[in-house]
Amino acid sequence: MVCVRIREAKEGDCGNILGLIRELAEFEKLSDQVKICEEDLRADGFGENPFYHCLIAESLPDLGDPQGPCVVGYGLYYFIYSTWKGRNIYLEDIYVKPEYRGQGIGSKIIKKVAEVAVDKGCSQLRLSALNWNKRAVDLYKALGAQDLTEIEGWHSFRFEGEVMRKLAGK
Repeated sequence: MVCVRIREAKEGDCGNILGLIRELAEFEKLSDQVKICEEDLRADGFGENPFYHCLIAESLPDLGDPQGPCVVGYGLYYFIYSTWKGRNIYLEDIYVKPEYRGQGIGSKIIKKVAEVAVDKGCSQLRLSALNWNKRAVDLYKALGAQDLTEIEGWHSFRFEGEVMRKLAGK
């Protein structure tokens, strides 16, 4: 078992965050969809009004180990608003490197995001999982999450690219 700490990301973490985003996209078989770059992450997450917030999971070295902390996972979240419930937090990504899975790191990230949600007066913590990612679905359920697809029948939709521009009249 590795000793891990969860901390807020710093601007200097953007290279590691991007690497983990690419690993997550590869795991989800969606690598071709990653269009973001390190500069975008810096601009969007560390300005006066950040579009996202990020937590870093890093393994801590043993005493006397010359190697410093190593980034092993992340959780990227942002605030949303529910017209029925008010303030919410959305955990967009949660990822732990394969060799560090099964050690409770993902749970620690989720618990830290829940702590942020409670501290900010949010009524809900929301997240999604691909239907084939049974390990993630099982973890979320084990932590007490409700599967809205099962209990309320919600479907997620998105508009992007040309369709979104057409809707905007541009």
